[in-house]
Amino acid sequence: MSVSDTDLMQAWNRVLKLSNLQAGQIVTVLTSADTHPQTLRCAIAAASALGARVNRLDLPPVNAEKSLSRDSLAYLGTTPLTGNTAAIAMLKASDLVLDLMTLLFSPEQHDILSSGTRILLAVEPPEVLCRLVPTEGDRQRVLAASTLIEGAREMHITSGSGTDLRCRLGEFPAICEYGFVDKPGRWDHWPSGFVLTWPNEGQSDGVVVLERGDILLPLKEYVNEPIRLTVQGGFVRRIEGGLQAEILKSYMASYEDPEAYAVSHVGWGLQPRAQWSMLAHYDKESHIGMDGRAFEGNFLWSMGPNNEAGGNRTTACHIDIPMCHCSVHLDGKAAVIDGVVQDDQGLSRAAARAAMKGIL
Repeated sequence: MSVSDTDLMQAWNRVLKLSNLQAGQIVTVLTSADTHPQTLRCAIAAASALGARVNRLDLPPVNAEKSLSRDSLAYLGTTPLTGNTAAIAMLKASDLVLDLMTLLFSPEQHDILSSGTRILLAVEPPEVLCRLVPTEGDRQRVLAASTLIEGAREMHITSGSGTDLRCRLGEFPAICEYGFVDKPGRWDHWPSGFVLTWPNEGQSDGVVVLERGDILLPLKEYVNEPIRLTVQGGFVRRIEGGLQAEILKSYMASYEDPEAYAVSHVGWGLQPRAQWSMLAHYDKESHIGMDGRAFEGNFLWSMGPNNEAGGNRTTACHIDIPMCHCSVHLDGKAAVIDGVVQDDQGLSRAAARAAMKGIL
């Protein structure tokens, strides 16, 4: 169902206020050919209403001839900003960049952030943005989870389907995504609501077994048959299964880059308003799957780059895999058990769901 401009402007207003936008600050809205026109006009109107000086920077798309997908996260690293010093200077001179194009995993983004510019990515459909407007409560919950990761030296992930993966931690920081940019030099993504980190280089080992209902991104597919991935020395060494496993292998092989198989970020979802079932209701090309990445209690892991956390791996291939019904332990202490987050909010919602099942 479509949303009105009024509703979307109100959503932008809340997010911009959470991002500490002040009157007189410079906002640059970064756009490209796939930018949603309603998102664009409401972003400009909301920022202008708050007294910001708003510019728009529109850049042509790139990578179409290299990618097998129209998804903006399907081919990383090279962006319309690559080598574009004039555009980079404009963005670095801005207080806030509203990225309606997708700069993620690019060196240019790091350069812009280092100047103190805040960057907020927002490329999901307007109705998804309105449903997943972030709150201060989201921030507090994600920050609390990040504290657990920061103090841990091992993440151990298990599932009833046979997943048993151990990731050594400590080389990279915990990353909080809660949907707004409240500090200079901060990047975030609206919508989001999860916590993650990157394992130490070469120190992830075990087995991941994907089951029916787990999600493959950017393929935007629910897993419909078991896929077994063997991890040794920080890399996925084998991908075994049926047709979906073969499609995943073929897709990754098309990048011709062995670093595509490295274990990338690991963490879990904390957004109760994000819905696992969202993929079933949308055309693949209309979204990038943030509901899948953020729904509460998932184990979200990936293969590909680690330069977002300060590492040197910049492969263009990035596979995100949100999994259901996993348990996540940090140094032996449970953070998630069978898809239930072990904080007060997660346990309360699990109890409510259990009571409802009893009624129904």
